[in-house]
Amino acid sequence: MSKYEGVDFYNLDQHLTEEELMVRDLVRDWVDEEVLPIIEDYYTKGTFPLELIPKIGEMGLFGCNLSGYECAGLSNVAYGVICQELERGDSAIRSCVSVQGSLTMYPIHAFGTEEQKNKYLPGMAKGELIGCFGLTEPDHGSDPGGMETKAVDDGDSYVLNGAKMWITNGTIADLAIVWAKLDGKIRGFIVEKGDKGFSAPEMKGKHSLRASITSELVFQDCRIPKDRILPEVQGLKGPLSCLNQARFGIAWGSLGAAMGCFHSSVDYAKSRIMFKKPIASFQLVQNKLAWMLREITKGQLLAYHLGRAKDKGEATPEMISLGKMNNVDIALQISRTSRDIHGANGILNEYPIMRHMANLESVYTYEGTHDIHNLILGRWITGLQAFE
Repeated sequence: MSKYEGVDFYNLDQHLTEEELMVRDLVRDWVDEEVLPIIEDYYTKGTFPLELIPKIGEMGLFGCNLSGYECAGLSNVAYGVICQELERGDSAIRSCVSVQGSLTMYPIHAFGTEEQKNKYLPGMAKGELIGCFGLTEPDHGSDPGGMETKAVDDGDSYVLNGAKMWITNGTIADLAIVWAKLDGKIRGFIVEKGDKGFSAPEMKGKHSLRASITSELVFQDCRIPKDRILPEVQGLKGPLSCLNQARFGIAWGSLGAAMGCFHSSVDYAKSRIMFKKPIASFQLVQNKLAWMLREITKGQLLAYHLGRAKDKGEATPEMISLGKMNNVDIALQISRTSRDIHGANGILNEYPIMRHMANLESVYTYEGTHDIHNLILGRWITGLQAFE
């Protein structure tokens, strides 16, 4: 395959700062050198490449758009292009970084005490501590307010009982941000690995996100100290604000998967000979490639403007929903079209197509399903709630 140069049909690079371009290129080269040569093997085995975590920490990618506590303090656009390059490698790599920074470090940074920030964030920024985020439950996915996990005030501590499901990083995590109902109100708690009554068994048998660690979190009279509650937030505002951070990264990351499929498709179409000429010379194939370029370019413009709005504090949850929903949707369609261009060869692990396609089926669903994001936009348009 030819050297990957990215997709920049509308010259968007000229609008990125020198720092944003530098970090984008750093991660792009790292993915080419460290991720792509090994990821198919890990995907096939159904395991996560743990040896990459220290390297990700060394590059300062964990919580990179947070400030202080040894975090890099990069712009949200820089975080976006990082997610884009990581997901070109594999959704599992971007998910690991996204969960660490957006879903675990962010709530500590935004809602935690100074003691909690100093205790956890520097080690998490370096990749020395891994976190996970416990919101989704076996019977409560799109309706997080119906959660059944409960916390009880037991004097000197809180006692948690319940279960969470579909938790990225859960089995390897040193700490978990767990959302539970305390006196009927949703609160955030920091649960540490080794807390009595806490276990995180890994979920097996996935056909998607196979190189990602997906776990359950189980709490059976799990007792945690009172200084591990996040004091500055209560209600669904807490977990939903975290999800918005993650959804923003997905709006960029899914473009990386789409761009990887597009790059492979162009190379393959130029080299695959059929009827004595490259299939790239056929109108139907060129039409597919042109459509892919069109959708990637629109998605890039959407993500870029969303990122600049987020840096200004002007990005609304609805804007983020549109970005996540649109870009994952077009990425999944592009992966399917790419498989079509590759023909039967598209199912082989010699090419990244089927791996991206299978992963995007999960990305399409997690951090808010496609339909839920449609309803979020529908509520913004009409002022009417359609969830219930």
